Amino acid sequence: MIDFRTHPDDYRHWRLATCGAIATLALDVDENGAIAGDYALKLNSYDLGVDIELSDAIQRLRFEHPEVRAVVLVSAKDRVFSAGANIPMLAGASHIDKVNFCKFTNETRNAIEDASANAGQRWMTVIAGTAAGGGYELALATDHIILVDDGATAVSLPEVPLLAVLPGTGGLTRVVDKRRVRRDRADFFCTTGEGVRGRRALEWKLVDELVPRSGLDDAVAERAAALAAGSDRPADGRGIALPRLERTLGDDVIAYGHLRVALDRARGTATLTASAPAAPPPADPAAIHAAGADFWPLALARELDDAILHLRFNEPELGTWILETQGAADHVASADAALAAFADDWLVREITLYLKRTLKRLDVSARSLVALIEPGSCFTGTLLELALAADRSFMLDGTFEDSNLPPATVRLTAMNAGPLTMANGLSRLASRFFGDDAALAAAHDALGVDLDAAAADALGLVTFAPDDIDWEDEVRIAIEARTAFSPDALSGMEASLRFAGPETLETKIFGRLSAWQNWIFQRPNTTGPDGALKLYGSGVQPTFDRNRV
Repeated sequence: MIDFRTHPDDYRHWRLATCGAIATLALDVDENGAIAGDYALKLNSYDLGVDIELSDAIQRLRFEHPEVRAVVLVSAKDRVFSAGANIPMLAGASHIDKVNFCKFTNETRNAIEDASANAGQRWMTVIAGTAAGGGYELALATDHIILVDDGATAVSLPEVPLLAVLPGTGGLTRVVDKRRVRRDRADFFCTTGEGVRGRRALEWKLVDELVPRSGLDDAVAERAAALAAGSDRPADGRGIALPRLERTLGDDVIAYGHLRVALDRARGTATLTASAPAAPPPADPAAIHAAGADFWPLALARELDDAILHLRFNEPELGTWILETQGAADHVASADAALAAFADDWLVREITLYLKRTLKRLDVSARSLVALIEPGSCFTGTLLELALAADRSFMLDGTFEDSNLPPATVRLTAMNAGPLTMANGLSRLASRFFGDDAALAAAHDALGVDLDAAAADALGLVTFAPDDIDWEDEVRIAIEARTAFSPDALSGMEASLRFAGPETLETKIFGRLSAWQNWIFQRPNTTGPDGALKLYGSGVQPTFDRNRV
């Protein structure tokens, strides 16, 4: 089983140090520290375990170190930055593991860009040695790249000529979309295994700065200080601890403090039930800081994040996730009001951004999402985002026979109107009503109003609103039909439908690259007995099927 919970005390591959406004995160991969299998992580190559630690470090830098304004990414090994994803690991991994690995590493690098763009924590990379494949892709996620000018240090994306695959963590997209490298130059760069060095790397915009080894320390300090100077993070801020996430893992149930996941392997479903806070949450910044990781929006984000990753990697046959909620709507609305009112506070901002990243992780999960809104539900504000993220939602019109619970309602809050944007840069409401400004305006006009099934249906907030006579059959048929369809076709269909509107760097990476890898990783040219991944390092050249299809 893959466990995504870790702590700096347990790191095997990274060294994290802070000094005032500057943090240094050094990649020092333990060759014998593979997460699974008998491959060696040579030349700072990485597997999922290395990236789990990186993801944890990113989170801790944001929540535990508000004073850190700039992060310097370096290698602790001499003459090598990173050789990228470990090739023997990829060659021996199942198709599911390869695709999940690529998706997680993409999300981790997106989190670096989110820190730079939205949290005032700027990142830079120092490359003093080879940065190949995923190693260079990691650098591409940062704001500024310094390349040592020593005639040997190089950057490369050698996947096409050496492995018959594509760069797996957004390299192609970031080279042309983010760094604005000219297409013909990018074509040469991505089809040469040797990489690009020195002056050419700078002229082609593959890096931002060339520095001789003799002046490296001074240049790094100067650049990090300049990046930190533009940050609005509090120099005297006190971070909050992120303790180990507590959960109970059973055969059919995963239980957290505010989230319960029920696994039904016979039906191929996982039911995620998120609970509102049991009491009104803190309503001012000082109390929110005092609550720390126990503040409900942050606690829920951590739990939902862990559950999504656990289900992706450890329960791949549970193809339909049923989204439910329970609890007091007013308590969720109060939490949302605090997030909106104190959005300028560094911790409140980080919590909102974490909720946004977690919901994005839900959006790009290759699972069918079905929301069930019943009496006792609490689809309000932040929790309503779960229903808005769903591919299909059912809201009971009225009550169940012999039930004393009042009819279900949903309530929009300010959190539904902008802060929790999707990968396409739009709120889930704006994506839902893309091209229908009147419908979007009507939804915004209903903020703060408890809407019954008829009203929610009229506003277009739910897909169907059956009564108790039809409820059981309609829900059952919808879920059984989902199980009967091809999982591959569903994944492609859902990903195509979820992100209406503008294309962004993120939607390109997830929509295009993930789909390409999903295909290429199954082709014999890559993974067959005579494919490039299988023969890499053997000295034997792969045999390719030369048909273009």
